[in-house]
Amino acid sequence: MTLKNRISLLVSLLFTILFGLASTLIFVLYSNFRKEEFRDRLEIKALSNIKLLVNVKQVDNQLLKMIDQNSINKLYDEKTLVFDSNYKLIYSSIDDAKINWSIDDLKYLKKHKTFFKQQGDYEVYGVFYDTKDKDFYALISATDDYGKRKLLFLRYTLIISYIFFTCICWVLTSFMVKKAMSPLNIFHQKIRKINENNLDTRIASKSNKNEIDLIANEFNFMMDRIEISYQKQKEFTAHASHELRTPLSRITSKIENTIADSTTSIKGKTFLQSILSDVNQLTELINSLLVLSKIDNRNQEHNEVQRMDEILFSAIENLNKSFPDFVILFEMEENDNLDTALEIKGNKNLLEIALSNILKNACVYSDNKQAKVTFSTKNDRLVISISNTGHTLSESEQKNLFQPFMRGKNSKGTSGFGLGLRIVQRILNLHNSTITYSTPDINTNLFRIFFHS
Repeated sequence: MTLKNRISLLVSLLFTILFGLASTLIFVLYSNFRKEEFRDRLEIKALSNIKLLVNVKQVDNQLLKMIDQNSINKLYDEKTLVFDSNYKLIYSSIDDAKINWSIDDLKYLKKHKTFFKQQGDYEVYGVFYDTKDKDFYALISATDDYGKRKLLFLRYTLIISYIFFTCICWVLTSFMVKKAMSPLNIFHQKIRKINENNLDTRIASKSNKNEIDLIANEFNFMMDRIEISYQKQKEFTAHASHELRTPLSRITSKIENTIADSTTSIKGKTFLQSILSDVNQLTELINSLLVLSKIDNRNQEHNEVQRMDEILFSAIENLNKSFPDFVILFEMEENDNLDTALEIKGNKNLLEIALSNILKNACVYSDNKQAKVTFSTKNDRLVISISNTGHTLSESEQKNLFQPFMRGKNSKGTSGFGLGLRIVQRILNLHNSTITYSTPDINTNLFRIFFHS
């Protein structure tokens, strides 16, 4: 899970839990408040009935029932019972509701003065009233429909509000976190595009010193050090390669002159030919290292428009000078956009080196000294396909195909150092292009170059 999604999830869960706890607390507090309020109403009603019976001499049971029936504070399904000190029922309201009571309830009242309990849908309140002459017990039962409707309304309101605002919170949190983390996404995208050809890439940071800006600054400092070290390494490789070419050229010249000398014996010429072959391989390695060290998008011009078919023909011509036995077949797709796609902005010498290396690789590792080159287009962009028949690479070898000094099992018996394809990839990266390797058929190797601009 990404950091952005983790933060969004944690913030949303925190809000969801806190809002749920707050809603539950509100509901519980209001439920208790409703009970206390209804209890007070029942208490007032019970004490009023007792006081009317005790204190007002003119009020009898029938009159009290009429007063009770027409009371503006009449409760829902109300039932009132009043008992004297001998637990004898002396008053019962005219309601049809019933109150389940026992002598033990009245004894409990005498001891604890009041009680409040639930009987099904009814709530029962009991009170003990002590006068100078007599003791009275009152039980009153009713249903708080009005309070329960408000409680039910509050419950639905809290549930709907919880669902609605939770959804809003998840959406807004995701949006806000995504917006807040957008600089980090830009940071990530720029880092992904950094390679040996654009080590001068830096991350822009604002004046405010937040965590992302601090990371960007430290990253820029690190890239400065890496770029300096990389440039020093390239300069050393270039200087060393250049210095090594001079003595090797002298050695090569002396060996060739000795071989051409008529006084040299046949055995000596054979020995010198072997040494000359090794020197030529060493020269090729040094030249490859020199090319790699000089490939730099800041030091090369890539703005001139080049015709890739002309560069290919030039590469084939140069390759035939060294390998006259190789046959390169050429095919061009019939497409109206191909002529335009053949025009590529880039460095002619580097592109020719890249094509020459691929063609040489295809011919050297073919089983019939042949390679086929096809020009086509994909989305109006040029695609060059180079294929040959021969031993193919395993999956593990394909993963490291473009790494320096990588040579597959099919390279046994052939000279080389495993730098050719690495040079090709570096050159194509400079020209915003990519190269892929695949095995479409058995014993078939296929390289495809995609030009993206």
